[in-house]
This record gives sequence, structure tokens and C-alpha cells, in this order.
Amino acid sequence: MKRTLPLHIIRTLLSGIALMALLSVSAVAADIPAEVTLFKNVNVFDGKSDKLLMGYDVLVVRNLIKKVAKDIPTSGTYELDVTTGGLKRLDMPQMHDWHAARNVVTIYEDQKTIKKEVTVKVIDGGGRTLMPGLIDAHWHMFNPLTMPDVMTAHLDYIHAKIAVEAEKTLLRGFTTIREPGGNSFGLKRAIDEGILVGPRILPSGPPIAQTSGHFDFTQPWEPPKRLGGQPSRPEAYGMLRVIDGADDALAAARFNLKQGASQLKIAGGGGIASNYDPLDVSELTVEEIKAVVAAAENWNTYVAVHIYTARGIKRALQAGVISIEHGHFLDEEGAKLMKEKDAWLCIQPFQEGDPSQLTLSPEKSAKWSETVKGFEHAMDLAVKYDLNLAYGTDFLFDPASNGIQASQLARFDKWLNNAEMLQLITSENARLLELSGPRHPYREGKLGVIAEGAYADLLLVDGNPLDDVSILGDGGKNFPLIMKDGKIYKNLL
Repeated sequence: MKRTLPLHIIRTLLSGIALMALLSVSAVAADIPAEVTLFKNVNVFDGKSDKLLMGYDVLVVRNLIKKVAKDIPTSGTYELDVTTGGLKRLDMPQMHDWHAARNVVTIYEDQKTIKKEVTVKVIDGGGRTLMPGLIDAHWHMFNPLTMPDVMTAHLDYIHAKIAVEAEKTLLRGFTTIREPGGNSFGLKRAIDEGILVGPRILPSGPPIAQTSGHFDFTQPWEPPKRLGGQPSRPEAYGMLRVIDGADDALAAARFNLKQGASQLKIAGGGGIASNYDPLDVSELTVEEIKAVVAAAENWNTYVAVHIYTARGIKRALQAGVISIEHGHFLDEEGAKLMKEKDAWLCIQPFQEGDPSQLTLSPEKSAKWSETVKGFEHAMDLAVKYDLNLAYGTDFLFDPASNGIQASQLARFDKWLNNAEMLQLITSENARLLELSGPRHPYREGKLGVIAEGAYADLLLVDGNPLDDVSILGDGGKNFPLIMKDGKIYKNLL
């Protein structure tokens, strides 16, 4: 008996054939090589050395540094190997599948490599310093928001403010940030795809906290979700996650990883900006912390913890956490344990009278003052035990402070020399980011250094930051040129 396919299957097959034809046409147009840039006559801070490489040239091919040497010749053009065909991920037109986060298909075309001459963009640095783009290891992309914004503003307004601040962040010289808590997955994608301008983002997803703890923004009379209550507004739109119990903790961690978290962030103790928890309290049970750590380890990444107290630092480390965010009340025993665990300290050099403190209530301002008192002792211990140290600013709900994002670097001058401070904000922060392992979204090249094969995230600087690190902190005014991923986003030469 002759068999015929049902009409709906025939239509599906014909649609698929037509779709493949469309994709085959669009595939050829995607093979467009990026430009080649040659920096001439620059003094290079490579992110690791304590001296400049004087009078060097740096060749950038596509998005990577190809060569660092003196007197790199150029004829005005550069021969690139351009590969066409092979496996391609392409946008699917007319795709209405609700669960497809990215409407793409993979196709294969015959692969071949051809030579193509492209024009070299030559930039005369005029003896300026060329250095790696800056990295902030504790930067919240929602930081342009005030607390009233967080609690009352329309989401489109919130997203617009965040998008504008993302570009400002890049133009201050920060080409990469680690976000230890927030909802920046979509923003990261938009930046990576070139829809918006901003830094590279290593997202943690919503920070995981407990009822009554840091990041609990419900009203005092509102019961927790476990008792029938509703999430706070910032939790409802994915800015944070409040949990109670190890099962909740595991689910929250897995959800963040599902969305693309590079690492995970928990709140292990009291905070300055939160309403209900004094700084001395410990938060999350050991079982809850271990649940998050287990999820991270299964995904070959790590957990960072918001914590100030010595007790909280030690219990987090013993539960498997590897990055201490803040840590101002670190003690000798905790420092020894951090060294033993090869953990990281990402501490903020808060000072009395900082702009962020002036926006706080008297109760929260008093918390700020407590951390100021602890900073110097914690840094003494960090240097004594040669701890892994990261630079992260953690500006929060105070948009006016964002312009001084790099200014606080100079506050480490009691413990670090200028070269060490520059390494802190470049190659050392990059070393912390590498703990994300295969969850690190930018693995084609190295970050935080100027070396062959590294990402072309570069700043041209008026002056020598090895003589004066404060020139990095003037809102990017001393950066006449900013490049990220081989593309120039600012050029005042």
C-alpha cells in the first residue's frame, strides 16, 4: 500500500529546506575579517613587570595581541588568513520556539582558508603609556540605581540606566568586571553581541542570601516565602535570591549556573546596605553554604562570599568558599586559614566621609565606620601572610561615586608599591577570574596583560602610572584611547 506523509510533516520538511537555503546565503556574508591595529612609539606596562618597556610597538590582529616588540615594520597592509565555511551558528529567521534563548542553528559548509590583504590602522602613541584594560573584581552593574529606583522604578527605566552606565564603565577604562551579584546575564549578552557598549562581564547571578540577612529587602512585617510571603521587588526581577534551607540554596545555585553564571555569590554575614542584620551576625547555615559550594564544584567553578567577620570568614572557608568579599574584620587565625586554602581577599578601602557613606542612614553609616576601623588591620594580615589580593570597589546605590571607580587604588599605597597596585587592577584580578575555569566566558586569550596571544583590551595613558597611579582615577580623562577586544571605543588622538 502506498504511504504518504501527513500534510503537517510535509510542510515542516519544506519549511526546513527553505530555511537551510536562506541560511546558506547568509553564511557567506559572515566571513568579514576584523581590522589590524599597530601601536607605534609606546611605553608598555605589561601588567606584570615593575618597569615599562620603553619605545615598543604592539600589533593587534583581530581581537588578540599578535606581537610586542620594537620597530614592528608595516607596509600599510597586513595579510590575514581568512577561513570560510566549516561549522557555523546562524540566526534562524521566523523562529517562534518559546524556549529557544538563542534562535540559532548549526550548519556545515566546505571549509577553506584564503589570504586577504587588510589595511593596518597605525596609531602613533607619542611616547604615552600603553597598558592593559582595568579590571574591577567587585562591581555591580546595577550600581547606577538608587534605592528608590530599585524599589519603585519601571523595569525599562532600570534597564536603561544600567545600559548607560555600562558604557560609562568602559570609558573609565574598565574593560572587564566581575559582578558578584545581580542580574546581568542579558546585559552581558547584549554587550558581547555588540548591541550595547560596555565591559566584559563575569556574572554571578542573583546573590544567594537568607531571610533577615543581607539582600532581604522585604518589609519587617512581610513573612518569608517559606511562610507564604511574597518576594521583594528586587528579588522578583532577579536582582537577588532569598532562601531558607539547603534545598533552596541548591536550587538557587543551580538556577544561576543554568543562566550562565561564571561563579556564585552568597551572603554569609551582615552588611552595610541591608536593613535587618548587624555586621557581627553569621548568615546561612553551614549546610546551606555547602549546598552552594557543591553546585559550583559540580560545574567546575567557585563560590565567593559577602562577609566581614573573622568567624564568618573561617566558617565559609571551611565549607569550601574560596573568595572573601570584604573581610574587614579578618583575624590572625583566619589569615592563616586563607593562606592554607589559597583563598582570595577582595577588600574595599573604605574611608570616613566617602561619598557613599554620606548617603546612608545614621545606623548604616555607623556600620561603615566599623569597617573603616578594620581595613588597616586586615591589610596588615594580608601582607604578612602574602594572601591573594584582588581590587574591587563595590559601589552600591550611589551613582555619584561611580566616576571614582579607579581612584581608590591609591589607598593601598601603605602596603603596595605603584607597580603592585597596577598589577592588582590588571593581572592579579585576571588571575582571580581564572578560578571560573571552563565557566569563564572569555578564554580565547589572557586578560590583564599585554603579551602575545592576550586579548587586545588596551588603554593609552597620558603619563606614567608607575610614577602616579592616581592618573587612572580621573574618570578616564587621562585615557585618550580605549580598546576592548580589538575595537576602539574612544580615540581623542
